[in-house]
Amino acid sequence: MEEQARKRVFSGVQPTGKVTLGNYLGAIRNWQPLQEQYDCIYCVVDLHSLTVTQVPAELRKNTMELVALYIACGIDPTKSTLFIQSHVHEHAELAWILDTIAYVGELNRMTQFKDKSRKHADNINMGLMNYPVLMASDILLYNADYIPVGKDQVQHVELTRDVAQRFNARYSDTFVVPQTLINKSGQSIKSLQDPSAKMSKSDPNDNALISLNDDADTIRRKLRRAVTDSDTCVRHGADKPAITNLLNIYTLCSGVSMSDAEKSFEGKGYGEFKDAVADAVISVVSPIQAEQKRLLADKAYLEGVLKTGAEQASYIASKTLAKVYRKVGLIPRVR
Repeated sequence: MEEQARKRVFSGVQPTGKVTLGNYLGAIRNWQPLQEQYDCIYCVVDLHSLTVTQVPAELRKNTMELVALYIACGIDPTKSTLFIQSHVHEHAELAWILDTIAYVGELNRMTQFKDKSRKHADNINMGLMNYPVLMASDILLYNADYIPVGKDQVQHVELTRDVAQRFNARYSDTFVVPQTLINKSGQSIKSLQDPSAKMSKSDPNDNALISLNDDADTIRRKLRRAVTDSDTCVRHGADKPAITNLLNIYTLCSGVSMSDAEKSFEGKGYGEFKDAVADAVISVVSPIQAEQKRLLADKAYLEGVLKTGAEQASYIASKTLAKVYRKVGLIPRVR
């Protein structure tokens, strides 16, 4: 296997148009410090987004906006590899090879496949079922050691591990078997309307989520409409899921500890508390939005970042795929 000076991390987000505050606090914000410790590869997984019918012009727009957002959130293209999935053809090619050793039964058991099949009953396509295999290809192409994921993606990483081990057992040691990398300090951000569910970009109720594209007035309005618990005490606890969620958002955005936050809102009403949460969120989101807007105006810079990123990713991916093709018995093309 390719020798690496540092352990490697791979992660990707779909360009679906909405990146929630939960996505940012639970995942993207944590990518910046990772690039100081690991060899990080960050990808806009546009091929994955095709499992749901897309408007082509919107997909292109969303993809570039997500690239700019990555950088605005602290991903440094000189320290990390940043690219678009479809710019590296080896992702789709390795996925086909892995399809031949992934089993229908294990793909049928994927929770996300079941959930999306219910939500998109009129479009249960093979891409939806094979989504985890393409994800495995994304990861295994780069021999990634760690995958930063939320709980909803752990099952997919487990499948990736199974596929890697199965391939290694059948064809000899080829892939690094990756491990999940869970952010220990982060909290799972819940829906503003249903604290038993995570904040999701696919939620049909727009008041349930905060998007990184929301302006300050929208953020404040959504937080003022957030559900609360029965009493008026601002404290965290299992019996206070709604206020605990808002406190998690406040502490993560403000940097104030949970105990200090509870003390500062002691004796204060929910209205004042929600406004303070809104102030904290806006102070985080507004600079990101301003930087994203500046980057989107510099098309040449973004295209240069993507060109360099695709070249860096392709260099690694092509070597991995060539090794896989050789091991499964395919004859290399004479060049």
